Amino acid sequence: MESQLRPIPSISIVVPAYNEIDNVGNVCTRVSNVLADTGVTDWELIFAVDPSTDGTEDAIRRIAADEPRIKLIRFSRKVGQPAATIAGMAATTRDACVVIDCDLQDPPELITDLVQGYREGYDVVYAQRRTREGETAMKRAVASLGYTVIGKISEVDIPKNTGDFRLMSRRVVDEVVALGESHGFLKGLVPYVGFPTTGVQYDRAAREAGASKYNRFWGSLLIGLNGVIGFSRYPLQLISITGLILAVLAIVVAIVYAVLKLAGVDFPAGNVTIVVVVSFFSGVQLLSIGIMGEYVGRIYDEVKRRPKWIVESQTGLSREAVEKLDELRWR
Repeated sequence: MESQLRPIPSISIVVPAYNEIDNVGNVCTRVSNVLADTGVTDWELIFAVDPSTDGTEDAIRRIAADEPRIKLIRFSRKVGQPAATIAGMAATTRDACVVIDCDLQDPPELITDLVQGYREGYDVVYAQRRTREGETAMKRAVASLGYTVIGKISEVDIPKNTGDFRLMSRRVVDEVVALGESHGFLKGLVPYVGFPTTGVQYDRAAREAGASKYNRFWGSLLIGLNGVIGFSRYPLQLISITGLILAVLAIVVAIVYAVLKLAGVDFPAGNVTIVVVVSFFSGVQLLSIGIMGEYVGRIYDEVKRRPKWIVESQTGLSREAVEKLDELRWR
């Protein structure tokens, strides 16, 4: 019933961006129109921008000069989308936070449904892609495989076909940014902190303007690897299981080889089997070292305790937001 709904929240919109001058104006227009239609009067739109070369920051500042609810965080170097997103979340001050990409493939108009989910009592309302327009069959296949693998081995429930586009309540945002991880895999961090969650489906459009700033195939692959390493120990367990199986097979092969040798079987010089076996084991060893190296690298990144971001400049942020940004960059 209507009387049981939460009040319409105040909302912070976080938009990570890099070289998106063709899109920032449309983002501001569409987001402000949607929020007005949704009945949200208290809102802020925070662009978290890696240093751009196309004038993205200047375009945002020009818009912010006429609309003080538009705000900007510019980092001193390129920190990447995950860290930029977490930094933007750290600077939010409203009841709820929506994260959305700047390329407008995720429609701002869906914010109405996200807010409705929040009003119905959910702390997290994620947007789940029903279709993915403008993506190649290879990209869709890699994404599907990645979600399937992560879903099978992850220690948390990561919904399939979701990105960072979602609404989170104030308490979820505070818990996520307090985790302080160097590799901010938001799709895993949000379910990790828990709280009531639901999803809404939508059809993802093609990029409205400009071009993607990362390689679609390798970018998706690296994001998937980030999720696997960050939220599952299964690869390490798989190494142990594989090592045990191969050790048993090696003993069996050695016994068979010895029996055949004693039986007088003449093996040709430079036995091909030996070459194949040695090559196979070498490949398995290198793969195992690589997997362990990924985990060790994560540990190394965490123990260095370097700041996850350094803010070069900001526009429109409150003193509270600036202090939170400075405090949380060290966690």
